[in-house]
Amino acid sequence: MANWWIEGIGIFAGILGIIAWFPQLNKIWIKKKADGISLFAFSLIFLALCLWFIYGFLISSPSLMISNGATLIMIFLVLIGSWKVQKK
Repeated sequence: MANWWIEGIGIFAGILGIIAWFPQLNKIWIKKKADGISLFAFSLIFLALCLWFIYGFLISSPSLMISNGATLIMIFLVLIGSWKVQKK
């Protein structure tokens, strides 16, 4: 029981982290502005999230896998959108 409670806290924290990326996605995909976006920094964040996801898998932590997997998608969208906007 305690494990699921702990995982629930992790999933809630992950949801908050995912929500935090929506303003960035809005700026890039809707407003078509990528000023101040460092592709290098976001690439490092992407790599770090991949490692956190793998770590979550290795220790069988659903909260780490779900939150980092979903955040990976958000960061990937930021990277692709930023690259497309900065390319123009």
